[in-house]
Amino acid sequence: MAPPVVVRAAGTLLWRDGPGDGPEAGPEVAVIHRPRYDDWSFPKGKIDQGEHMLRAAVRETEEETGIVPRLGRRLPTSTYPVRERTKQVYYWAARPVAESAFTPNDEVDELAWLPPTEAEARLSYRHDVDLLREFLRGPSNTVPFVILRHASAGEKLDWREADELRPLDAPGRAEAADLTRLLRSYGPARLVSSATARCLETVLPYARLVRRPISTEAAFTVGATSPGRAVERLLALVADGVPTIVSTHGEVVSELVTGLCKEMGEKVPDDPSLRKSEFWVAHLAPGSMAALERHSPKTLAPASATR
Repeated sequence: MAPPVVVRAAGTLLWRDGPGDGPEAGPEVAVIHRPRYDDWSFPKGKIDQGEHMLRAAVRETEEETGIVPRLGRRLPTSTYPVRERTKQVYYWAARPVAESAFTPNDEVDELAWLPPTEAEARLSYRHDVDLLREFLRGPSNTVPFVILRHASAGEKLDWREADELRPLDAPGRAEAADLTRLLRSYGPARLVSSATARCLETVLPYARLVRRPISTEAAFTVGATSPGRAVERLLALVADGVPTIVSTHGEVVSELVTGLCKEMGEKVPDDPSLRKSEFWVAHLAPGSMAALERHSPKTLAPASATR
């Protein structure tokens, strides 16, 4: 018997601050009605061929709701049967960063912002209720902190000039462009980079897109730092509570990820290293790490995640 066909999709659990500011105030979550199925669920959709799941989650949310989301922490993957197939949906908590008037259409004819208890009563499927409850168990508002290894920069032994001047090669420039589309899923961020051409060039397309400057930092520059100095500087940036992307080297990445996990009291990943152009994103709440996930512009399915 042939194995079941797996249909992969991506979506978001959209939330926003509810009315009021007292101790009883809480989030509201968005649920959508699909007339084809006459059901209520969360925005999601099939991942197109060759599309990264982060981009799919953002695209599908915008198409179905008119809302541009900023992705937050990773939520559990929902897996359930749909006729003779298995559907696997990757979810993220997300906040709106841009919102246009909702326009009903044949696919989604109603969007409702509801308190969690009302949303749970409205949802049609148990797996969506479980997803909502998991969201409520963790911090809703988190700050993304990205640790990125620079993109492909050719072979070091083939470069005859100063190593800090070694640029991205053609595959690396393509990777930098792909990274721009993924990193923008988390919204505009502060940019801190090793003071080498390859690390700066990796985040330059993103910097131009979001119109943010890039600060260079010796603590993240290979040959000019030490593990203790790199981790100390990283934790100082984390303490600011500002969305941040750090572009650095393979020799530095493992120390940064290990140091951050230990500071937050979380288990260090079995392999904290990264291949070129991959990144870790830690979703941070005050004094804690709500989630840690790893992505590559070349990988369409999740590489790893914790919590």
